[in-house]
Amino acid sequence: MGSPFEVFRAFLRLGLTSFGGPIAHLGYFRQEFVIRRKWVDDASFVDLVALSQFLPGPASSQTGFALGLSRAGWFGGLAAWVGFTLPSALLLFLFARGASLLSAPWATGMLHGLKLVAVAIVAQAVWGMARTLCPDRQRAAIGLLGAGVVSAGFTSLHQVVAIVLGGVAGLLLCRRDDAQPSDTLHVPVSRAAGVASLVLFVVLLVGLQIGSEVWPRSPLALFDAFYRSGALVFGGGHVVLPLLRGAVVVPGWVTDDSFLAGYGAAQAVPGPLFTFSAYLGAAAMPSHALVGAAVALVGIFLPGLLVLAGTLPFWDIFRRKMWAQAAMKGINASVVGLLGAALYDPVYATAVHGHADFLIALVCFVLLVSWKVPPLVVVALGAAAGVIVATVGGG
Repeated sequence: MGSPFEVFRAFLRLGLTSFGGPIAHLGYFRQEFVIRRKWVDDASFVDLVALSQFLPGPASSQTGFALGLSRAGWFGGLAAWVGFTLPSALLLFLFARGASLLSAPWATGMLHGLKLVAVAIVAQAVWGMARTLCPDRQRAAIGLLGAGVVSAGFTSLHQVVAIVLGGVAGLLLCRRDDAQPSDTLHVPVSRAAGVASLVLFVVLLVGLQIGSEVWPRSPLALFDAFYRSGALVFGGGHVVLPLLRGAVVVPGWVTDDSFLAGYGAAQAVPGPLFTFSAYLGAAAMPSHALVGAAVALVGIFLPGLLVLAGTLPFWDIFRRKMWAQAAMKGINASVVGLLGAALYDPVYATAVHGHADFLIALVCFVLLVSWKVPPLVVVALGAAAGVIVATVGGG
């Protein structure tokens, strides 16, 4: 067990440097907590990723919350969420207040360089996880199946279908190995606390809807708009955008132009995309911008964290069943395939636009895998390379 401050410090660094979206965040998490700090092993980490993909809410933030919860209890989970979320939330709040400095050429180049680092980070994660979790023909085939399903259309539905098929294939093909699941993940959540979290999730989902109809255009109604968005999205990331637009643009909280401007700014900051809510909350309540940002930020993250906390104690019991272990082997292999498909689209496809971009990403990958250069150093080098390329007009 560690301390909440240790957890906060680790996740704050990731919150300041983790560019590239939810799939890249999982790569950063694996490098930091599986490889470097050894808080969990690969099997436990991917179990958490698979569980988070099943549940509503932001998958990478839920995985981080579970890691903090495992390391330092409830305060550790809160510290992980605050550390990972705070940097981008503050930047987007400042953007909503008119403090945008992201249009300068050097800043654009730096942000593009950081996206190229994300390509290398995800590639390293896929490479390492494939060696650990797809060691035989059966699981390699399941990984390819998962990649194929997700490549057919990268939506939250395809991700869930890929994981379900992986579980079924694991039941059929992966029963020979009777090894016990890893014990490196200890989640200090009782069954009573888990049930209470699930009950609170449902009570808020229903109660806030009623309250928003009684007090429209109030902070309570704004909280309800973001809570419902967070409760109904699976996988997180860009999947939440249609829900958010329906929750804040259609009722008139913000305009379409303001929504799109904030979305553009959200692409340029590290950390979870759900912090876009801090911008929207500030824009929706300009006379009380800080209150609006806080209400929106807590509202969109809370349902996913409640569902995760409610599921974890029962999931740990479930994964110790022999048939569940076989299913989890298939699910883990399918998650590797899911990440492999995401490495190409959207991570590679949206970041690499020419030979110079490819070379930067390749160099970063070699530095991480072969030279074992710390990720923070690679992030700095990638940002510098992006500035240089933007300055000389390359790419």
